Amino acid sequence: MKRFFLLLLLIPFFYNASAQEIEEDQLGAWYMYFFNKKFGDSRFGIQGDYQFRYWNAGSDLEQILLRTGVTYSPENANVLFTLGYGNITTGQFGDSDETVNESRIYQEALLPHKVGERFLLTHRFRYEQRWVESQDFRTRYRYNIFLNVPFNDTALGKGVVYLALYNEIFINGQRDIGEGRTVEFFDRNRTYTGLGFGLRDNLRVQAGWMKQTTANWSKGQAQLSLHHSF
Repeated sequence: MKRFFLLLLLIPFFYNASAQEIEEDQLGAWYMYFFNKKFGDSRFGIQGDYQFRYWNAGSDLEQILLRTGVTYSPENANVLFTLGYGNITTGQFGDSDETVNESRIYQEALLPHKVGERFLLTHRFRYEQRWVESQDFRTRYRYNIFLNVPFNDTALGKGVVYLALYNEIFINGQRDIGEGRTVEFFDRNRTYTGLGFGLRDNLRVQAGWMKQTTANWSKGQAQLSLHHSF
C-alpha cells in the first residue's frame, strides 16, 4: 500500500520529466504550395494551399495543412470571396508521434489595391469554424496585411524580384473548449519578411523568415513557398 501511494506521488514528476517544451531558439521550416484558378469568363474559381510545417528542418512534424476553397469575384468590385474547407494534422514537439486532427470551414474576403507604382497591398479577413479532436466547437478571427514590393518592375511577373512582407493576427472566438479548459482571447501573431522571384508570369517562388508568437511561446520559422495561378 505504501508503494502504491508513493507511485501516485511520483506520477506528476515522471509526466513533467517526459514532457518536452518547445525550443524557441530552434529554427523550424514550412514548405508551402499556393494555387488559384478562375473558371474561364465566369466569376467563380478555386484557390487553396498545401503546407508541410516542421518544428525543425524537416523531421519533427508540426502540421500538415490541406486547404481548398471556391472563390467568387463580384462585378465592379475589387474583392475576392472564398468559402473553403481545411484538414489539419498537428504533431507535438519532440520525439512523440501523437497527432491531433482538425476539420475547418472558413469564409474569407481578399481586398487587393496598389499604392503608388510599386506597393502592392492586400488585406485578408478570415473567419474560421473549427472542429478540433477532443475539444468543443471553436471559432477564430484572422486579419492579414500583405505587402509586395517589386524591385525591377511595377507588377509581379516573370523575372521580377520582389520584397514580400506580411503580418497576421489571430483572435479566438469561443474560449471554452470543453472539460473546464479555456484558451486565451489572443491566439497568435505572425510577422514575415521574404524575397520572391517570378519564374513565369503565373508562377513565383518565395523564401523568407517568419516569427510566430502565441500565448505560450514564440518561435522563428524559415518558409519556402510556391505561388501558382493557372
